[in-house]
Amino acid sequence: MTLAQRRARLGVRHRLAARATTVEEAVDGVVALHATDPASVYLSAWARVHAMSVADVEDALYTRRTLLRILGMRRTVFVTDLATAGLVQAACSYDIAARQRRLLEKQLGTQGHPENVPRPGEWLDEVMASVEKALRARGSATAQQLADDEPRLRQQLVMAKGKPYESTGNVTSRVLFQLAAEGRIVRGRPRGSWQSTQYHWSPLTDWLAGQAGRSERRATGQSGRVASGAAEQPNHSAPGTLPGPSRPGTFAWPGLSEDEARAALARRWLYAFGPAPVTDLRWWTGWTAVQTKKALTAIAPAEVDLDGEPALALPDDLAPVAAPEPWIALLPALDPTAMGWQSRDWYVGSHRSALFDRSGNIGPTVWSDGRIVGAWGHRPSGEVAVRLLEDIGSEKAAAVDAEAARLSEWLGEARVVPKFRTPAEKELAG
Repeated sequence: MTLAQRRARLGVRHRLAARATTVEEAVDGVVALHATDPASVYLSAWARVHAMSVADVEDALYTRRTLLRILGMRRTVFVTDLATAGLVQAACSYDIAARQRRLLEKQLGTQGHPENVPRPGEWLDEVMASVEKALRARGSATAQQLADDEPRLRQQLVMAKGKPYESTGNVTSRVLFQLAAEGRIVRGRPRGSWQSTQYHWSPLTDWLAGQAGRSERRATGQSGRVASGAAEQPNHSAPGTLPGPSRPGTFAWPGLSEDEARAALARRWLYAFGPAPVTDLRWWTGWTAVQTKKALTAIAPAEVDLDGEPALALPDDLAPVAAPEPWIALLPALDPTAMGWQSRDWYVGSHRSALFDRSGNIGPTVWSDGRIVGAWGHRPSGEVAVRLLEDIGSEKAAAVDAEAARLSEWLGEARVVPKFRTPAEKELAG
């Protein structure tokens, strides 16, 4: 499998060379959109959908509710369709919830302020049940409103005691995080603009009322992909209904066990991001080596050669994808394409130091035909400023300028400052 073929697949399947017609199609192409930074969801969709507006994304998230924010891979918030959300919940989120539950109970019992919480497990069960009850009574609520209803959310913890950066804070966000990881509550509309990180919470069962049947039909309806005219779209979804086991107190995702869900999610990732080394799949999912091996055993991938490097691909996905027409894209910080692999040299090249922060988060990037060629930043004036990091020729450079102007116009009065800032973005933003 050549480097040119990897780049062709990236452009076509990630809906960058041939844009989608709906937000759902764009999300489907990359499995899930990173949502740690709320602006990234909208900008990732903008780069992939014809004539898209902020209202289009909000309609899918909050009105039709065909997309869902979910805590998933690598303890990160993503936006994905409901069928994939079921896979993520079973394949990733329950493990995260179990680990975080143990940690939170330990913190409550040893780092409480002004005193520790006795029997922290029982205390946490009671508080979580109380919060759910209050949330159902309200329909939706902010963290502040829930703390008013359940004062125990204001229990405090002392973090990094004795360190220069010691801090004391309420457990509110940790308890809500736990409820979300267990699939019991969901982030709904933000309190402010589309860039706000403060959400109204809702019970997952209420939020998805009437949606489970639609997702179940999609998961069984012979397509794990949304059809598009850009490329063949084979079915790599697992058989059965909307994935994910039912757990007490959680939304009853019917269908697959955790092992089956991991295999199905691995199939989805390999179609969107493969061929790729197994280490990339393990990094993207956050799975253990044992979990990754078990998932791959279930799907029996083909072994391919990536210019001398061993990699995996779906056995029925070895035919070449036709090279698309030349394309340019401006992708936001934490875009799922830029964050889709752990091994990034084949599309980042020598530009890593300018594009990533110290934790490995990527900033806004300029792409040409399957590789990063520059960076961009949004200035207080509203201008989207670009910097090419290599010579791509006058015609493509003009296309980059045109795309930057189009993004500036689309953003209008909004100003985008990434949550995780990188050297190139900070310089360009001014």
